[in-house]
Amino acid sequence: MTSVPTPIPSRTHYVLDAIRHRILTGQLPPGRALVETELAAQFGVSKTPVREALKTLAGTGLVVMNEYKGVTVRRVDADMAREVHDVRLLLEPEALRRSVVRGACLDPAREALTRADAAADTAERSLANREFHRALYLPCGNPLLGRMLDEVRDQAALVSAVAWANEPSWDREAAEHREILRLALEGDADGAASALHAHIASFVRRAFPGTGPTEGQR
Repeated sequence: MTSVPTPIPSRTHYVLDAIRHRILTGQLPPGRALVETELAAQFGVSKTPVREALKTLAGTGLVVMNEYKGVTVRRVDADMAREVHDVRLLLEPEALRRSVVRGACLDPAREALTRADAAADTAERSLANREFHRALYLPCGNPLLGRMLDEVRDQAALVSAVAWANEPSWDREAAEHREILRLALEGDADGAASALHAHIASFVRRAFPGTGPTEGQR
């Protein structure tokens, strides 16, 4: 049988991952201008993969494209943090509740916790934390709900990166993650959903004092 060669990652994918990593580690802080020619020179590529990578990052909310000011890393403030976490508060606990009710396999969430504990830097920890949350909501049985939550993943990670730079709190969050997973594995759908809601709400309140869930949320 003829073996199929492993596809080589595209230049765009390489540039995309590199820029995302720099943003989430603070090497490219909020407000920093992203100049195509400079990035192309740094990565040893043409401007085309850089341009495509920046378009993708704009779509996920990590960068902002302005006709007059060019491309910049998105700034994080209390309003932005509240908007992102409002979406998560509305959707994520219910998605987890449904995952537990369906008896979904949550082994990927356990594995993500292990990777987060062993993370060497903020970006690795952020990526592992994102995978933890995704492993909880993705098997909810509603693909559209999963895609909606996927759309705010990068923005939530940027909020976390900025908050951690000011006051590292990942140990507390890791403990909360373990409690959420414990309840989920025990089949306590409502308890796991409630713990997840409290986890998301308390993070944004700690990171951005005076900011919390909008009225009407539990």
